[in-house]
Amino acid sequence: MRRDVYTADHEAFRELARGFIAKEVVPHYADWEHDGRIPRETFARMGELGLLGTAIPEEYGGGGVRDYRYNAVLQEEAYRALVTLGTVRTQIDVILPYFLEYANDEQRGRWFPGLAGGTLLTAIAMTEPGTGSDLAGIRTTAVRDGDEYIINGAKTFITGGLLADLVIVVARTGTDPDNRRKGLSLIVVEHGTPGFTKGRVLDKLGCKVQDTVELAFTDVRVPVTNRLGQEGEAFSYLGHNLAQERITVAVGSVAQAHSAIAATVEYVKGRKAFGRPVADFQNTKFELAAMSAEVEAAQTMIDRAVLDLVDSELSAPDAARVKLFCTETQARVVDRCLQLFGGYGYMLEYPIARLYADARVARIYAGTSEVMKTIIAKSLGLNG
Repeated sequence: MRRDVYTADHEAFRELARGFIAKEVVPHYADWEHDGRIPRETFARMGELGLLGTAIPEEYGGGGVRDYRYNAVLQEEAYRALVTLGTVRTQIDVILPYFLEYANDEQRGRWFPGLAGGTLLTAIAMTEPGTGSDLAGIRTTAVRDGDEYIINGAKTFITGGLLADLVIVVARTGTDPDNRRKGLSLIVVEHGTPGFTKGRVLDKLGCKVQDTVELAFTDVRVPVTNRLGQEGEAFSYLGHNLAQERITVAVGSVAQAHSAIAATVEYVKGRKAFGRPVADFQNTKFELAAMSAEVEAAQTMIDRAVLDLVDSELSAPDAARVKLFCTETQARVVDRCLQLFGGYGYMLEYPIARLYADARVARIYAGTSEVMKTIIAKSLGLNG
């Protein structure tokens, strides 16, 4: 269906991204999956091309345009080529907004040129063993000692943590018995700081080029000048970017669902069963037709949400609706596509198997489907 989300500038950016992915990602992707990460030099190359810093002010080497649509284009082009860009999505869609919103002038001068150039890689450390989505239950502490914080604690499921030069740590700097959400702060810990250790790389079901690690902090001393924003206000800061995080997941889900259908159409046209192409069977046609209609509905929904996000008009309940619908659609579509591949769909040499494995986490991170339903229910007045 006709889309009216993108301008000529976005389409020019799309061509740049498409060329980069075809030339510098696709030929190496299998090796990156085996290694469990994208090489640092690839991030630097993306920085050189201006693919990472569109939202960073021009004086720091960025594009100076805070327009989420450029991020969405980058995702769409990666999934169109049946690859991912590893931790890029997390860095520019989830983490960069915190730097843009809360870094002071001194911090911008220190960090923004490297962020735009792809030479400073980032991660955000929120999740802890046993806390899951309960951010108010964070136990990692940052105790003020003069001009420093002393951080102690542990984090898990940290995307990009292995290569990260800058890790935004959500730590408890104070307590309020009447409000568990108060007293959290965002503190940037730099790679190599004594007491900061990166643990084992977690072996995941999917998303193999996206390193995910455990982090530990033992008496880690960090200057107060590394704090983002005001002390004790991190909970509200984290909520500020949740809508974009959820739309980011939904954009990827719809793009991957499109790619799953395209790969399946190509496969069933060439695969024969009982002397006929699988594409000739009515069941194949009906399945793919139904999936196409469902994904187009999801695409229309996400396009509306992207425009609302750009206009700062996307509500939390609507972001939840979009993430819920798009990720659940992705799950159904990829599963049905794999079925049409038959036994070959279970073999990792076929991209549908990777799409299937990668899809599962979409209904978990940035808020589970169950959390999305809770937010939507509250918006309907169902608070009991």
